[in-house]
Amino acid sequence: MYQHTTLAGERIDLPVGKVVCVGRNYLDHIQELNNEIPAEPLLFMKPATALCEISKPLVIPAGMGECHNELEVALLVAKPLRHCSSEQTAADALYGVGVALDLTLRDVQQKLKDKGQPWERAKAFDGACPVSSFTPLGGSAELDNLDFSLTINGEVRQQGNTKMMMRDALSLLCAISEVFTLQPGDI
Repeated sequence: MYQHTTLAGERIDLPVGKVVCVGRNYLDHIQELNNEIPAEPLLFMKPATALCEISKPLVIPAGMGECHNELEVALLVAKPLRHCSSEQTAADALYGVGVALDLTLRDVQQKLKDKGQPWERAKAFDGACPVSSFTPLGGSAELDNLDFSLTINGEVRQQGNTKMMMRDALSLLCAISEVFTLQPGDI
């Protein structure tokens, strides 16, 4: 069963909560998929059962078509956040930062999109959100210039930096908190 951990492998004393994801926040990715630029953050959720350790073998549902992966920045919430009015308030609510994979069953997602249905069957299955350990932020949330990359079998598949985000991480947390209360242990 998944549990939040530090880079040293120590258990973080926070419950395992929901994962609130933001889609279409990188202009390059929007253009790559020929999607529209959203006027407000495109939010979707993954349940706690979607979480698993990124360092362990992944279990991809069989017979469901292509499984696409995208590396994302993951922020672990330590304090409740609702109707956040400032980026400092958002920063103060965070425990730390890590990375996560957003796994998507693309064939399933396309069928759902074609029918105008929600995407949970394609994005929220058990194990759909492998996540790393977290680096504590210690009150300083320097999130606007973080490099990250995904290497699979020695090949770099994705590289990015948080400065490429259309909406920065802390303003996104504030926007999310207007819709969903973020609880300790949420990502």
